[in-house]
Amino acid sequence: MNWLEYLNAFVTLFVVVDPIGLAPLFLALTQGMSRPERRRVALRAVMIGAVLLTLFGLLGDKLLQTIGISMPAFRIAGGVLLFLTALDMLFERRTQRREGQQVDPEHDPSVFPLATPLIAGPGAMATMILLAGAPDADAMHIAAIHLVMLGVLAGVFFMCILATFTEKLLGRTGIMVVTRLLGMLLAALSIQFILDGMAGAGLFSP
Repeated sequence: MNWLEYLNAFVTLFVVVDPIGLAPLFLALTQGMSRPERRRVALRAVMIGAVLLTLFGLLGDKLLQTIGISMPAFRIAGGVLLFLTALDMLFERRTQRREGQQVDPEHDPSVFPLATPLIAGPGAMATMILLAGAPDADAMHIAAIHLVMLGVLAGVFFMCILATFTEKLLGRTGIMVVTRLLGMLLAALSIQFILDGMAGAGLFSP
């Protein structure tokens, strides 16, 4: 893979994880915490998310082989899942579900709901399997995909630290606009996953 393909991988993971959309929710979940406490929660959530996504990136394809699912079939299924996520982003259903989550104010939100399902959710896990399980994947490619993933999670941590500033800068309307733009991009990327899966299954020649 060339650098453009890794850039595409970064954009795909960034859109699925949606660090910008996570910022306001992070503020809500850590309401009343001091700045150092918020920093610790953000760091813990990102580290747990990294462990989960690394496991799926390294072992996801073996899990699929064990249960008899081919990579083209998973690409198609993953593409459909990402397309549904894109629809949620376009029609704001994703934001509404996130904001509607009831969390005990005394509960540490770093594991749930921040690390999973908001950072390492089904869409991100499926994306890691798809990216790391590319037909020409070797050890260097898998390592590069995990570096891309760590770059996205660094963006999540950065946005959590700057959550107050970001919310004031963009406002609710600005965040909605950015989320919809990312949703359009994710919709196109998801269709590409579906087409790649169909081509891999021999349904047509790319």
